[in-house]
Amino acid sequence: MSISLSTVFYLGATILFVLCLGGLSNPETSRRGNLYGMVGMAVAVLATVFGPHVTAGGLPYIVAAMVVGAAIGLYAARVVKMTQMPELVALMHSLVGLAAMLVGYANFIDPAVSAKLTPAERAIHEIEMYLGVLIGAVTFSGSVIAFGKLSGRISGKPMLLPGRHWINLAGLVLVVWFGYRFVAAHGVAEGMVPMIVMTVVALLFGVHMVMAIGGADMPVVVSMLNSYSGWAAAATGFMLSNDLLIVVGALVGSSGAILSYIMCAAMNRNFISVIAGGFGTDSGAPAAAGGGAGEPAGEVVPISAAETAELLREAKSVIVVPGYGMAVAQAQHTVYEITKVLRERGVAVRFGIHPVAGRMPGHMNVLLAEAKVPYDIVFEMDELNADFPDTDVAIVIGANDIVNPAAQEDPGSPIAGMPVLEVWKAKTSIVMKRSMASGYAGVDNPLFYKDNNRMLFGDAKKMLDEVLAALRS
Repeated sequence: MSISLSTVFYLGATILFVLCLGGLSNPETSRRGNLYGMVGMAVAVLATVFGPHVTAGGLPYIVAAMVVGAAIGLYAARVVKMTQMPELVALMHSLVGLAAMLVGYANFIDPAVSAKLTPAERAIHEIEMYLGVLIGAVTFSGSVIAFGKLSGRISGKPMLLPGRHWINLAGLVLVVWFGYRFVAAHGVAEGMVPMIVMTVVALLFGVHMVMAIGGADMPVVVSMLNSYSGWAAAATGFMLSNDLLIVVGALVGSSGAILSYIMCAAMNRNFISVIAGGFGTDSGAPAAAGGGAGEPAGEVVPISAAETAELLREAKSVIVVPGYGMAVAQAQHTVYEITKVLRERGVAVRFGIHPVAGRMPGHMNVLLAEAKVPYDIVFEMDELNADFPDTDVAIVIGANDIVNPAAQEDPGSPIAGMPVLEVWKAKTSIVMKRSMASGYAGVDNPLFYKDNNRMLFGDAKKMLDEVLAALRS
């Protein structure tokens, strides 16, 4: 394939990727967006494999690597559960960072690359390699830690080292200094030491950065690492002089950054403060469960599945707020069956989605789409909050922090100012939980003690099955 034809295919792939992002912006067009993305990736891979930069001798190795990668991808797609998608996404981000690191080192030690460059071009290319490895290393180690936190292998509590901001600043100074040494070095042997030192510092920074972030901020972390992986891909494109990688990496990096900003706004958090570590306070200290002026007082009122079904049967309007508990229990299909029964009885049922519900952006939307919940009854938080006072029953399934009234009522709360779904304003709210344990932010929820609230304790799937059986009886 000639360079011109390869460029045409790259242009087509770029257009498909843009259409993919456009399709993913709306649940109703997300399937089409995914299809555009898959076709675009297939076109890009074929144009690269059969392009002018791949020799006949290297083709078998590339095909073998593609077969291995495809087999791993197919296996993961078959065995990974929907509840494991957040950690899978984090793991995929780590692979992008690792690829950027390996490409950077490969370019650095390849004498054929620098031999064709003028001194000015060589300096620019060395900066590209240095930045590519830097971004890739931060993305790799940070994503691995995010995977550990999301999968429960690492505690979700923030690890706050003494003087951590000074540690980060010292790391930045080291990276800049060794960057200067790297560009000024003559030959691979002299430049290898600065490159290795920078890589170690970047890897440690990625670990420190994500370890210092509390579990409540993990959806933002996943989005942020998505952005990092995009910039790592763009850096790889510069190193390989691949226009498609540059454009696609920039698309992913910028869209991930915008999404991170939107999610921080949804949590009333400053993006830089979230990255600095911790949830809530400027110091990044982890939120203490209970205590303080905002500690709720009172008794909870339990409710049975049969009583829940009766309330739903008598309601004219119902809003369902799904959370991570629904994902863990794999209860989304039962939720849809209940929705169908209620709608057949003339009950208006809608779903309220908080931007940071679950463990990754759009987590609840994906689960509801998997259960075939109609898109037209799924609404964002801002679209529904004004309707809660006119709602007969608001049922919360495994959510906590996103329905916590302390965000509005307690200025001293670690989640003060965070926009939440105002379920307590409904005529009756029902919260489904296994226990009275606090949510990911580690703060108590006064909603449980409201006069109009009822607590349905137990596994979400089991209790919803009982509610469904009662509705059908």
